[in-house]
Amino acid sequence: MSTKQTHNLKTILTFIIPSLIGLLLFMTPINYNDAITIPIAIFAKGLESLLDGVLTAIITGIVIFTGLMSLIAKVFKPQWIITNKFLNSLFNISPAWLVIRLLGTCFIILTFFQFGPDAIRSENTGALVLNDLLPILLCVFLFAGLLLPLLLNFGLLELFGCLLTKIMRPIFNLPGRSAIDCMASWLGDGSVGILLTAKQYESGFYTKREAAIIGTTFSAVSITFALVVISQVQLEHLFVPFYLTVCFAGIMAAIIVPKLPPLSWKKDTYIDGTPRHPDDEVIPANYNALTWGIKLALSKAENSVSFKQTFVDGLKNAIDMVFGIIPVIMGMGTMALILAEYTPIFDYLGMPFIPLLELLHVPEATEASKTIVVGFADMFIPSILAGSIESDMTRFIIAALSVTQLIYMSEVGALLIGSRIPINILELFAVFILRTLVTLPIIAGIAHLIF
Repeated sequence: MSTKQTHNLKTILTFIIPSLIGLLLFMTPINYNDAITIPIAIFAKGLESLLDGVLTAIITGIVIFTGLMSLIAKVFKPQWIITNKFLNSLFNISPAWLVIRLLGTCFIILTFFQFGPDAIRSENTGALVLNDLLPILLCVFLFAGLLLPLLLNFGLLELFGCLLTKIMRPIFNLPGRSAIDCMASWLGDGSVGILLTAKQYESGFYTKREAAIIGTTFSAVSITFALVVISQVQLEHLFVPFYLTVCFAGIMAAIIVPKLPPLSWKKDTYIDGTPRHPDDEVIPANYNALTWGIKLALSKAENSVSFKQTFVDGLKNAIDMVFGIIPVIMGMGTMALILAEYTPIFDYLGMPFIPLLELLHVPEATEASKTIVVGFADMFIPSILAGSIESDMTRFIIAALSVTQLIYMSEVGALLIGSRIPINILELFAVFILRTLVTLPIIAGIAHLIF
């Protein structure tokens, strides 16, 4: 049976038009202000500029409102929240999540109104999260939430899933559609990739193992941010070898780390508990990857909801992201930065890396060790600390390592924990250490060839 016999022009256009718009918004690289980015990120930046001056106040109001509503839902259980499926999932959360939301609420009040302990509200802790990180994340969440259904609902991922399964499944043991998550992160922003992964996991397209691997391994750092990092260590003239090093080390980590605990321990079952069916990716006789992918895509488009319902779903996505994740990032991100700024814990955690750095003949090994684990708090901190290091090679290694470590609690880690992807903070730290151990020797080896 051919696709031409089973699908009419309306179905074909329902697949093509939204999918092309989604590709344009999320996947098309554009040179904007001398940087490579994607339209969705440009829209987010535009909204951030438009609301400049009031955005932090809006965010503060959102976090306080979310904290209060979560407390009311948990303590008083009003029927208008409990009986509404969407509001109940948004506000009636577990005690642990309630504590994190209330922590974020306290932190944002102290930071916005600038009173209380300096450790919470300083420029390197709470103010960094509130003023530098959350404004752009809020804008990304709004646009990504509203527009992600263009990628998810009309067949594009079904087509790419078939076309790329022969690459992604043998090399990474992942569905072909996961390549889209990686490309969205690489061209735009890691947070977009995580949001895309979380939505597909919740919709039953990824198993627990696949979602955890994609979220911690394929939410690659954007080209733009990589340029910011290499500029911070004053080696921007080496951007091309730097980014090639990051890509190669990242691919090796993507192959090796998922085969180790804790990611290898994740169950290969979907969110509803059903096991993965390998037959789902088998291409039937009389089809090739392209024709079967088109058939699946058109079937998805034919059964898609109306554009009005798609907009409503997108609006719910955006609300869920903004109210569900931003308080978590404020709480977890600020706490991680407080530990990095005001305690020696990351210095101590970096000490075991001194022998490894010396074995790899990395100059100023002791100073470099202090930057390794602090990247778990925030990806940019290692590059800032590297400013006191004289060796160009060591600064190159620190910058490349901070980008390939990928998981940092001020954004990516908090996003993963705030989503329904089944991974906790201890597992994230374990993955962070494994990525460090895998990529450090690779980066150091390439650095020796460059310098």
